[in-house]
Amino acid sequence: MSSKRAPAAPPQLPGFSYVQVLGSGGFADVYLYEQALPRRRVAVKVLLADKMSGGLAEQFQAEANVMAMLSTHPAIVTIYQAGVAEDGRSYLVMEYCSKPNLQVRARSAPISVAEALRVGIQVAAAVETAHRAGILHRDIKPANILVTEYNRPALTDFGIATTADGVDPSAGMSIPWSPPESFADTPDFTVRSDVWALAATVYNLLAGRSPFEVPGGRNGGADLIRRIESEPLARLERADVPASLFQVLERSMAKRPGDRYESAVAFARALQKVQIELAHSVTPIDILDDSPPVEDEEQDGELTRVRGIVSIDPHTAPAAGPTWERSALAAGFGTGVDATGRRDTSAWAPGAAAPAPASDPGTDATMMRPPTAIPPSAPVTTAADEGTIVRGPQRITTGPATPPTAPLSEAQTAGTPTGHTAPPAKSRRGRWIGLIAAAVVAVVVIGAVVIASLLTPPETETGPQPTTSAAPPKPQDPVSEFIAAPKEGASRIQNGNAIFQWINPDPQQGDTYLWQQVRLDGGEATSANVRTAEVSVPLNGDTQVCIDVSVRRENGATSDPLRICATS
Repeated sequence: MSSKRAPAAPPQLPGFSYVQVLGSGGFADVYLYEQALPRRRVAVKVLLADKMSGGLAEQFQAEANVMAMLSTHPAIVTIYQAGVAEDGRSYLVMEYCSKPNLQVRARSAPISVAEALRVGIQVAAAVETAHRAGILHRDIKPANILVTEYNRPALTDFGIATTADGVDPSAGMSIPWSPPESFADTPDFTVRSDVWALAATVYNLLAGRSPFEVPGGRNGGADLIRRIESEPLARLERADVPASLFQVLERSMAKRPGDRYESAVAFARALQKVQIELAHSVTPIDILDDSPPVEDEEQDGELTRVRGIVSIDPHTAPAAGPTWERSALAAGFGTGVDATGRRDTSAWAPGAAAPAPASDPGTDATMMRPPTAIPPSAPVTTAADEGTIVRGPQRITTGPATPPTAPLSEAQTAGTPTGHTAPPAKSRRGRWIGLIAAAVVAVVVIGAVVIASLLTPPETETGPQPTTSAAPPKPQDPVSEFIAAPKEGASRIQNGNAIFQWINPDPQQGDTYLWQQVRLDGGEATSANVRTAEVSVPLNGDTQVCIDVSVRRENGATSDPLRICATS
């Protein structure tokens, strides 16, 4: 909270009930309100009355329009409405993010590599969305990344954002996270300038400080500018940060803009590759792409195919190939009719298994079953002229068939040529009776075989099943653990200090308390991680001091904050 002034009185807003002050800055105050319908807590940013003249009012309205255009993105703070209060002050109603911003978290303790990569990709997607809308953010830094109730980062403060073709060189910026070209006599801000700030933010999350800040050294504005313009990026002093990640950050923060990644989404893809290298679950890139589809795109596969609001996850298992069954019908038995008017069942579809040859060609009565079961639609026909039984493409020869005839009469036998004695009629009748009986038996056997084949369920062939590789193990994200927030906060003023106390409702071994002074003027907010449930904060001439305090578990997970205020 600024020591220069106390926050102004909150405005009366129809449909909203004032709760408390959230902080103050050089141009606006931020308050917590409760909206009546729909019922929810919201943050309301109100421009100061003495800033309503000049270009600040127009800039404030421009911020409202920019955020309204972009805030449907999951990693951008949502704006609900904007207007002018009864006292003439402009205001924005925004999503309330109760958790400590990433600047506070990084100052209290280094953030894990897994979380830094995740946040970097999600915020880069938000920045890419802004760029595709023609907007440069120009003030990307950890303090401008809030954390939602669902532990997702949310980019905010588009107050100095500009269109890509309408840069205002006189607009403000934050030195520790600004690229070298921003300090030139004629600043030149481009998409690659935001890429630099994105990388500086990820570096800050890992190091716990801005990239060119020297612990214990001189870190004034001039010192930082000199290092940003001339000194190489210092290596991260963390054993768990892979060389590939430092190389991504180093390239993104190159002195010359042309040596950096060409876009925020390219930076995000580079971070995804580091996740793959570390066997982390890969964070999707959520961007809006309205460009027409490109055929045969060959840029890192699913890392680059984005359409609509999509999730880009290169570890998604490949789509399973067809698990198919091929019955005789699916295999392509012909169903046409040949020249004689009979159904032609000898045709096989391309790719179908060829019929197996008979195991014993010399055995006429051998009936061979092809590898694929014959379906009911493949009939069995008897070709009387050839004496064959046709079944699918396979022929089973039964020998030539002699059509049965009636026994010869005596008159007929009388005409038998000389030298040929006709057999007795009785023996000839017996032969024909035997032939007829054999034919009946053959028909019965064939009919039984046909019926059995019809009742037999078709065999199936199963193609080789694709092997789906298991997704890499998802690292434990400590921020997803539910932790009860502190309660029963109390405060008092004593000897020029504000004394704050609170209660941990569910104390665990190793618990500490992360607290920060509420301050939105851009300066360094006092924060610390303490073991006792009490802290003393100097008033420094302020009439009111507020802090946010959260329970912090030994694994780094934190609870929702409790806000406590002390008024002198």
